[in-house]
Amino acid sequence: MATVRPAATFAVSNLRPLPGPPSPPMTDLAVDIQHVVKRYEEHVAVRDLSLQVPRGSVYGLLGPNGAGKTTTIRMILDVILPDSGSIALFGRRNTERGVLDQVGYLPEERGLYKKMQVRRVLMFLAELKGLKPAVAASRIDEWLARFELTTAEKDWGQAKVDELSRGMQQKVQFIATLLHDPDLVILDEPFSGLDPINAQALKDAVLELKRRGKTVIFSTHVMDNAERMCDSVCIIARGEKVLDGTVAAVKRDAGARNVALSLTNGAAAENGLGAVLRDPQLVRKVDDTNRFFEIELAPSADAQVLLRRLIDAGASIERFELVQPSLHQIFLQRVGAASVETGMSGHG
Repeated sequence: MATVRPAATFAVSNLRPLPGPPSPPMTDLAVDIQHVVKRYEEHVAVRDLSLQVPRGSVYGLLGPNGAGKTTTIRMILDVILPDSGSIALFGRRNTERGVLDQVGYLPEERGLYKKMQVRRVLMFLAELKGLKPAVAASRIDEWLARFELTTAEKDWGQAKVDELSRGMQQKVQFIATLLHDPDLVILDEPFSGLDPINAQALKDAVLELKRRGKTVIFSTHVMDNAERMCDSVCIIARGEKVLDGTVAAVKRDAGARNVALSLTNGAAAENGLGAVLRDPQLVRKVDDTNRFFEIELAPSADAQVLLRRLIDAGASIERFELVQPSLHQIFLQRVGAASVETGMSGHG
């Protein structure tokens, strides 16, 4: 598990929970979706989807753009109704009064009032969630400081939203998602457009939420983020579940027929190396990024034979290791490269 930054920077444990609806029935599941179907005219957006999200986990809803991830989230939030099937949050139907008060949602399509002052936007959104002004103001100050939107040099809380960078606006929207201290946080493509520093700030906050027992679902097409952060994942393609389970189990079940290869002289051995990697007797698939390769061995191939062939081809090898496949490689194996080309990314 990644290291969480010091409490003074990202901790949210000092937030006092608000009075809420009666305690839900005891269940180990934050979200329980059973056989959900959603159609739009001739198009089936979600087809017989069942998945369970454990309480206190970070859960990745993964797939290419158009796979049905956002439709699924909108059904969880009761924005749209499924044509069939059921959805429960913390043991209660998601359509019951007060259930969604436990949920914080960061939509893919950001929606801040660009001409309003940052603090006023946050206060307005907090009051919509039932926070009293004094409590909201205290939490807003705490979060703005935590995400370095108030410093000795500048208080961005006094600025209008459209004066902020895209990354800053993303932080403001994330703050709005968490002000009411929800038990379930749903983030739709939360890292889109963020630079590495701001992306890390969000990741640290997600890990801190998990430490506090909150449940986080995030939808993404960037597999690297999911592999690093999630306890469990569900991969969706063309509206159907391809696989789900813990990250460890998904990778274990995929086997260890992959080789992680990195070179010190990349292009110097390009011609001979290419011939080896195109040999169907040795290599079934290869995913390369310049000097780094993730290779799926052919069914009857021997990794040691591949290693000798690479050396004979003049490759200067920095790393050659038999490993479990990455989530990105598993998606390639289970769904195919065409879906990746239409919106799946291994790195973000």
